[in-house]
Amino acid sequence: MDWWWKTLIGIGVGLVLIWVALLIALLVAKPGRGQLKEALRLLPDLLRLLRRLAADRSLPRGVRVRLGLLIAYLAVPFDLIPDFIPVLGYADDAIIVVAALRSTVRRAGLDAVRAHWPGTDDGFAALCRLTGLDR
Repeated sequence: MDWWWKTLIGIGVGLVLIWVALLIALLVAKPGRGQLKEALRLLPDLLRLLRRLAADRSLPRGVRVRLGLLIAYLAVPFDLIPDFIPVLGYADDAIIVVAALRSTVRRAGLDAVRAHWPGTDDGFAALCRLTGLDR
C-alpha cells in the first residue's frame, strides 16, 4: 500500500508543477485588454465553430477528439486560473483555445476552419489575427 501513496503524491506534485508552468506561461504571454475585448465579441461564433469542427467526420479523428476535449474544458466550471483574477482568469481559456485552433489548422487546414466559420468575414479576419493563423 505504501507504493500507492508514493504514486499518488508523485502525480499530485506533477500536476502542481504543470499548473505552475502554465501560470508562468500565461503571465509571460498575457494578452492586452484590446485583444481580450475582441476575443469576447467573437466568443459565440467561436463556440459554434468548435462544435461544428468537432462534429465534422471528414476531419482526422485526433482533431475531433482534441476539439471535443477543448469543448469539455470550456464547459467545466473550474479553470487552471480562476476567472475572478483580472485578465489572467480569462487568458488561460483564450490561450488554450488558440493552441487548439492552431493545432486544428496544422492537421486539417485553414480551409476547413473557414468552411465551418459561422460568422462574418470580418469576424474570421479577427479570429485569424488573434490566433496568428495565416489567412
